[in-house]
Amino acid sequence: MRVRLIALLAAAFLGVGSYGAWAYVHNYVVYRGFPPPRDAAGVKRGKLVRVSFFSRPLHRRDSYLVYLPAGYATAAARGVRFPVLYLLHGTGSVAMLFIDVGRVGVDVDELLARHRIKPFLVVMPEAVDGTFVHDTEWANTAHGAYESAVLAAVRNVDSRWATIPSRGARAIAGLSMGGYGAVNIALRNLPLFSTIESWSGYFTQTRDGVYAGASPAALRAASPQNYAGGLSGSLRRFPIHVLLYTGRDRFAPQQGRFAAELRSLGVPALALNVPGAHSWALWRHEMPLALRYASRRLAGG
Repeated sequence: MRVRLIALLAAAFLGVGSYGAWAYVHNYVVYRGFPPPRDAAGVKRGKLVRVSFFSRPLHRRDSYLVYLPAGYATAAARGVRFPVLYLLHGTGSVAMLFIDVGRVGVDVDELLARHRIKPFLVVMPEAVDGTFVHDTEWANTAHGAYESAVLAAVRNVDSRWATIPSRGARAIAGLSMGGYGAVNIALRNLPLFSTIESWSGYFTQTRDGVYAGASPAALRAASPQNYAGGLSGSLRRFPIHVLLYTGRDRFAPQQGRFAAELRSLGVPALALNVPGAHSWALWRHEMPLALRYASRRLAGG
């Protein structure tokens, strides 16, 4: 099974040559076999569940992974409700790689055991497009309604799990394409999300991929760098906190410009340049940082 998956990922890389594809393949192979979460020394395991539901925006069944913190069932039965962190995968990736490669579940378990974070759910939407590449930009385009698919997943999560259904209890993050998607979706839906994280993301769109036929006006409307300045009134009504980080990356200059734009609007934007390339090695290493930032900002977390 592993050989077959590696072959499929390699085929995606050879077929499209997209930026970062080699990193997805290489780091999957390198990090696939990390040790499972430990029950020893006070580290209790959370629970991973895949949920399938009918997505009206996609006109088909979709799914998401949800990582429930240790003790979720007991606490939920007592009436406790939890904040939620949504994670959006990148091009050439799927939700399960946050678990298998990014080790988000391991880090949640260990940070909870060390009292570095408080309990929250981690939801990883799938919303793949049936190709090896999964280049959707998490946007509503002629390719499909993938921004709306994320919002449909949010509604399903709030209806199915013991969540706090308010913007202060929702954060959204993502890596590479998912970093763009997290920023774009949150800024376009400020009443839904109060915390945003972009890991090695970008903030302008170009005329390629799902935007290949887009007009200049459509590209500007899809580029947070271009439209954020028009959100000053909405940002006063719906304040946000933003974490941006990147390593050695062609998108790094975009991060600096976008952080400056956010700060000019009064948004507390933490922008970090960290060691490492555009790869799962980097995102895995920085996962505790991302989880701690979300925990500090999430209401009830």
